[in-house]
Formats: sequence, C-alpha cells, structure tokens
Amino acid sequence: MVPVAGRSMVAWSVDSARAACDGVTLVLPVQMIDESADNAEGVDVVVAGGATRSGSVRAGLETVPGDVDVVVCHDAARPGASAGLFESVIAAVRGGADAAVPALAVSDTLKRVPEWSDAGGIVAGTVDRSGLFAVQTPQAFRREALVAAHAGEPEATDDAALVEAAGGTVVAVPGEAAAHKVTTAADLVIVEALLGGRGAGGGP
Repeated sequence: MVPVAGRSMVAWSVDSARAACDGVTLVLPVQMIDESADNAEGVDVVVAGGATRSGSVRAGLETVPGDVDVVVCHDAARPGASAGLFESVIAAVRGGADAAVPALAVSDTLKRVPEWSDAGGIVAGTVDRSGLFAVQTPQAFRREALVAAHAGEPEATDDAALVEAAGGTVVAVPGEAAAHKVTTAADLVIVEALLGGRGAGGGP
C-alpha cells in the first residue's frame, strides 16, 4: 500500500495485470483486507493470504475459475512491471512452456562468502556470472503445472522453482529494468524515478 509516483504500489501492479489478464485476484495479509477498498479498482477477488508466500499463492489459486488455462503470479513490490511484460510471459506459456519468467543478465561481479556477519565475511571465491540471470515477476504458468507443483504444500521463494523441481519446462523471456523490486527505502526512490513519467494503465 506504500505510495510511489502518486499511487500505491499495488494499484500500479493491478493496472498492468488488468491490461493483460482476464481476471485479477489480489492476495493480502488478513490484517490488510480492510485497507484494500481504495486499491481494489480492477480487482475481481480480494482474498487473505497464507502464513508464507507459497501459502498465499495457493490461496489465490483457489479463486481462479476452472476454465482458466494460464495463471500469472506477480509481486506488488514490483510496481513498474508493464502490461507488455505480463503479455510476454503469457505468450511463452501459450507457446508450450509450463512456466515463463522475466530475466535480466547479472551485471555485478559475484563473490561467494560462506560465513557472513554484521561485520562482513571472508571471500571464498568469485562466481562466473556468464549464463546467470536475475529473475523477476510476473511469472506465468500452465495452470495444471502450477497446481501440481504446489501439491503437498511445498515452500519456495519462487513458484517457477517448484515447477522446475516437478520436472516442468521453464523458459526465460527478456525482463525489464523498470520491474525493479522494492525491498528498501532506497528502492522506492529508484522506482519513483522509473514510474514518474508513466500514466495509469501499465504503459511503457
């Protein structure tokens, strides 16, 4: 619900989802359900999430109509993801993949630090970043593949990882710098700048 570029992060995310999808389910912590009224324009269903990310995805899945073939999961913490990015991952699944994720090539040098404390840690080696990509949301799934991957209520920070573990085919499509994830106050400044010139509706 944090405001960025004049609107809540969730409102930006809902706009992009609405522009590319036939229906939108908003999954929120139960204590935030009452706050959703001002941010639910374009939302078909508001549902309380679970105790974990995976539990929240399963809560959302239960609201999806039975005739839906493709399901998209998105973090409201990435308000800059465009409708075009939603369309890209959906198209990849319709093209035959079990799941599709947006990805950006890793540009920073990566170091392996096995033991980390508040004071830092000793570098044990440098990781070859060739072929490494940072994955974003929205992520699209063949509905049956996502439901099967969640059977047994597994936990993961990434739904595509569950589909991978179940043997599904996951493809990567070009991501967007604007789909930057808000984790810290500094990220809000970045996303504010990225969204500053964008109007409602999930445009470029």
